[in-house]
Amino acid sequence: MVRQVSFTLEVDHNRFVSERASEAHLAITVTGHHPVREDGEPGEPPDGGTRASEEGTLSEVLLVDCSSSMRFPATTMPETRRAAVAAVDLLPEGARFAVVAGTTTARVVYPETGGLAVSSARTRREAATAIGGLTPDGGTAMGRWLRAANDLFADLPGPRHAILLTDGLNQGESLRELAAALEECRGRFVCDCRGVGTGWRVDELRSITTALLGTVDIVADPEDLAADFRSTVAAAVARVQPAVALRVWTPELTRPRFLRQVHPEVRSLEGVQVPGAPQDLDHPTGSWGAESRTYHLCVEIPPLRVGEEVLVARLTVVQEDGGPPLGAPVLVTVTGSADVDRVARVDPVLAHYTGQTDLAEAVRTGLDARRRGDTELATAMLQRAVALATESGHEETAELLAEVVEVVDERSGTIRLRARVAREAEMALDARSTRTLRLGRPR
Repeated sequence: MVRQVSFTLEVDHNRFVSERASEAHLAITVTGHHPVREDGEPGEPPDGGTRASEEGTLSEVLLVDCSSSMRFPATTMPETRRAAVAAVDLLPEGARFAVVAGTTTARVVYPETGGLAVSSARTRREAATAIGGLTPDGGTAMGRWLRAANDLFADLPGPRHAILLTDGLNQGESLRELAAALEECRGRFVCDCRGVGTGWRVDELRSITTALLGTVDIVADPEDLAADFRSTVAAAVARVQPAVALRVWTPELTRPRFLRQVHPEVRSLEGVQVPGAPQDLDHPTGSWGAESRTYHLCVEIPPLRVGEEVLVARLTVVQEDGGPPLGAPVLVTVTGSADVDRVARVDPVLAHYTGQTDLAEAVRTGLDARRRGDTELATAMLQRAVALATESGHEETAELLAEVVEVVDERSGTIRLRARVAREAEMALDARSTRTLRLGRPR
């Protein structure tokens, strides 16, 4: 039998703060470790040849856009069908799954009997046949697709994950309807969104993935869909621990100002009050496997006297639905100091991720300004983005920026906006702007 994923926390921060400081900043790296078998040997995430334990069994729903726009280009729908079959084929024995055809309604094409099918050689063949019958016809109402996934998941144990694929805009329902659907689905399952082609909007899909703790990306060429679906499902299969939250306790006279994920991508996290524990906030982080994620916590603190040490936070990884902690808690303290060198020193890990967050914000602000025609602001923000990407060694973002701007003077860092930018390049930069470069903790 496989036990739960275990977690460790490591905190990087400046342990000394000025007497006038009003905030303490922490970089919190949470690492999930492979499940451990009862014989003490490390377990492995389930794969195609292993039946997953009930606690770690993945429930997967594929939400496939079948609107009329999927007819063009002609390769879009055939490649979408191929990608959906590839995703189903990767599901381990015993996983639960369903396939939904999304238009202005959400129709479960497999299994036809309702609920989720149990993955086996037979059900995967049947699903492939059903997927082969998908044809484009109708509009787009993503909120209804998400509600359908939520209904299919019901109260099943284990990780719950959906992939939403679209090629267009959510024109079949209002913004209010989509927002209401997201509130219903929040905390119920993780959803990754993929846009095929360039007829969709990054901010629209990002609103879904922000609420449902997933990722958004562009698949410009339909022929690349199958590979993307395989990697997305493989990542979901490896995350065997569902509904994990980072619990932040702060003492009286302190207050958490924000908690955001800063690696592997920038994401704001909302805190939920723990019943009966007014000083505790749980921040849902979704499902986990053997992986590391880093968070930036800002805590408001009272003025400190020189030499005074205070506790600013207790951090614990917990299950959202109750149960014992999933790792040992970590206590974080800071000390008041009048030593200028000590208080001015910036922790390198925290500095790195603060810079990565600034890079993501510069890219998105610059692109928004460019779309509005504000050339001056767009140039200033994208020039800052180029400098931050170069400084941090973020080669992927630097390469994407090079498609949108031209460096005029490398020494000064001066850039100018390219007159013509492929929509694919702009959308790729936008969608991937929140990805961050990992920095190892100093030893």
